[in-house]
Parts: sequence; C-alpha cells; structure tokens
Amino acid sequence: MQNINKHFKSTLALFGLLATFGCTDLEETLYDKKTPEDFFKTEKDYVSAVGVAYANLYGLGNHGGFFSLQEISSDEVAIPLRGTDWGDQQWIDAHRHDMKPDQNGVGYAWNWLYGGIFQCNKLIHQLEHLVTNGVATAAVVNPYIAEMRALRALYYYWLLDTFGNVPIVTDYLAEDNPGTIQRADVFAFVEQELNEVLPLLNKTVDATTYGRMHYYAGQALQAKLYLNAGVYTGTPRWADCRAACDEIINSGYFALKDKYRDNFITDNQGSAEFIFAVPFDETFAQGFNLHQMTLHYSAQATYNLQQQPWNGYCSLQEFYNLHDDADERKKNFITGPQFAADGTTPLLDPLAEPNDPDGPQVNHTPEIEFFLSGAFRQAGARIGKYEFKNGSGQNLNNDMPVFRYADILLTKAEALWREDNNSAQALDLVNQVRNRAYEPDQPFNTLSAQNLLTERGREMFYEGTRRQDLIRFGVYGNPTEFMPGSEPCKELWPIPRVQMNFTPNIIQNPCY
Repeated sequence: MQNINKHFKSTLALFGLLATFGCTDLEETLYDKKTPEDFFKTEKDYVSAVGVAYANLYGLGNHGGFFSLQEISSDEVAIPLRGTDWGDQQWIDAHRHDMKPDQNGVGYAWNWLYGGIFQCNKLIHQLEHLVTNGVATAAVVNPYIAEMRALRALYYYWLLDTFGNVPIVTDYLAEDNPGTIQRADVFAFVEQELNEVLPLLNKTVDATTYGRMHYYAGQALQAKLYLNAGVYTGTPRWADCRAACDEIINSGYFALKDKYRDNFITDNQGSAEFIFAVPFDETFAQGFNLHQMTLHYSAQATYNLQQQPWNGYCSLQEFYNLHDDADERKKNFITGPQFAADGTTPLLDPLAEPNDPDGPQVNHTPEIEFFLSGAFRQAGARIGKYEFKNGSGQNLNNDMPVFRYADILLTKAEALWREDNNSAQALDLVNQVRNRAYEPDQPFNTLSAQNLLTERGREMFYEGTRRQDLIRFGVYGNPTEFMPGSEPCKELWPIPRVQMNFTPNIIQNPCY
C-alpha cells in the first residue's frame, strides 16, 4: 500500500514514542518531553497510538511462524527438502501433521499471536487510564478501545482455530499466568467481545479506516467465527453466519473486482474486495517476503530482484490439478521452463541434480519426485498469486487480505448450503465467484461438498483458509500426496514446550 492512509502507516515510525508509555504511570516524561495531556489532543494522536498494536500484523507475511504453519499444514503448500537446503525437519513434520512442541515454528506462532494480544492489552490499559485520569472523555476513547478489543478478538480467533485450548489474558497488569481454558470457552469469549464492541466500531469504509478493524471487518471476523462454530463448539451457527455476511453484503461498500488477479497486483491498495488487509510497504511496513520464500534462486534474473530468492515454498501436484486451463486462477502458480527478464534467455541452475531429467534449465514441474529424501531444486509449482514487482528488494509492496469479499460470498453460500443442499441462492453466490475466473462463464449446475470445498480452495489459495476448510469438511486427516493420514487430535497444534515449562498450569493438547 503506497497511497492510502499514509498517516496510519507512518505510525510505525512512532512505535518508539508509544513504547515509552509506562504500564501504570501515564504522567512520566517521554523522550520528546510530551506527556499524555500534550499528546492525546487530536484524532491523529489516537490513530498514531492504536497503530502500534497493528504493527504486529506485519509478521503475517514472512516465513517461519503462524501463516507458514497454516499453509504448510494444509494440502496446498509445502517446503520439501532440497539437497542441503531447507533441511529443517519441522516443515516436513508440519505438512505431515506431525508437529512437535519444541519446534521453532510452533513457538514463533504462539509468541506472535500473544505478542499481538499484549500490544492490544497495553493500548486498552493506556486508553482507559486517559479517562480515569481525566485526560479524555469516555465518548472519545471508547471507540478506540473497541477497535483494540476487536483486533484482540482476531488474535484469539486465530488461537482458537489453531491451538484450541489456550489461556485468556485481558489484563495488561496481570501478574499470574492463567492456565488453558476449553476451546468452546475461548469461542464464547471471542463471540462476547465482538457482540460488545461491534456497535462501537467505525462504519466508515475509506482511506481513514483501511487496514483497521472497522465495523465490517468485525462482521467478517464474526462470520468466520460462526462458519467454524461446529468445529469449535460442536454446535453449528449457520444462521448467525449468514446474518454477519449479510451485514457486509448489504452495506454496498464491497464488490468483486472484475479481474481476480487485480486483488494481488503490486498496487492493490484499497481493493473493493478487501474488508480487512495488512497494508505492506517495501520501506515503511516491511515483512511480506513471498517472492523470497517461493522463487528459485535463479529467478532473481527474471524479476531483477535485489536479493537472491530462497527456493522454498511450492504447491502440490494434487492441489495444482484442481485447476483447469480455462481458470484464471491457475495463474496463481508458476510452472514450466523459466526465463530471464528478457523472456528468451533460459534460466540455468549449475547445481541442478545430475538425475534431474530436465537438466540444468529451470523447469518448475507440479510433481515433486522425492519429497522426503530431497526434491529436485526446481521441482514444485511456485506461488505466483501476488505480482512480484520488477526490481523488488527483500520486501513487497502488495497489501495482504485477511478478510476478502469473495470469501464472504462463499461463506454465506456454504451456510445456506449446509441448511439446504438444494439452495438456489447458495449456488448463485458460488457461481458469482466462480464465473469471474472464467471467460466464458462455467457455472456449477449443483453444489456438493466436494465442489464447494474445491472452489473455496481455488479462490482462496494462499490466504490462510485452506486448513480450516479441510477440517470443517471433515477431510483434513485424509491421506494426501505426502501426508499419510492423521488423527483428529492433530487438527490442533501443540502448545510450545517452553510455554508449558514456563506456565505449569497450561494443559497440553491431546496427541502431544
């Protein structure tokens, strides 16, 4: 994001300013000699303050933690061993649903999620003290507190979805270390938080609320919460899911882009499909490294990249084959012979394996021959969903959607279909999304569990939804190309061992 809400993005530069606020004493002197009485005077000051809590989200787009585990534990993405590269067993284990409590990715995911909660709790505490100390009125402060509670609810939703049974921490000054509570109780907490804060959230959808938890972002979170309620609590909430979707659909603020790929170009800021997005910037809001994570080393010459890519992430042949050639979304994958920026000079890999049938010319094949014992360096369809700007450095400018309008249409369709497998409205909603990817249209005639799940997979590839979709449709543990099958308890991740050691009253999830 380069042009929308520059002030909000510039709040990252104020991180140091806000970090100097004490936990209990808002009267202390800041490094620039401003007190809260001086600082909290304008709306710009409050936006700067809450911007600190959003800064944590910039960890969503890089390798090694929460988003990586979401994708790699599904059937759409993997990191195979490649000779001496990517030899970290944890990514093989993640794909095979065999994560370990002492693996770094699990720890990073847990710490990132609770780090976001910590920042929200801190801002809520500080904002509440403004009212207590007479610096500001509740009428001014409460909408910002509601926004921070909504953002905190998002982190707890992610924890609920992945770790399941987790501690709830809302007091920034709490000295005790709470134990885990049941997944259904975490669900109830997130639901209650959203019900309480939604009426206070901003209903404006423009540059001032882009990248922030406004009313419709809260409704999207609520829709996804209710979509998966049957998994989380054992009780489906399809009607509540539909109602949340309708708030977004009927608002008139959001619409499908004419072209699917326009959502993922470099200058995708403010897309009409983005209900909530992380506004990355190569200079001011860094962290989106997909080109580094997925491209072959030699692809530096294709995009004139400033650094050599890492040759890691790729898709799987079974998932790739869900797409036909007429589907625009098949361009989410980079396959076939690769060339330099001139389009004619073949990319060569002088370290290509002697037994690679393609030889030294880089040719990305959807099939991965030796996943466990060392895949060919060029094997696997690479993730090309986002535009990789020519001359990019380590970080991309593309904004990354968290909640997208197409997902809301598919979410409502699924809720309708679950209630009535012959729902004409559900079929129409799915075909609205599907037909956008085809010219001419190729609508479904009927909906089934298989084609609904498959269509969600094609539309939502690499947006962090596939794992929970597979779980909701009851097929997550089914054997796939390189995953031999897993027990239902492996739907949840292990709580990190270091956290178990630090907080003895935390109970480990089953299977671990």
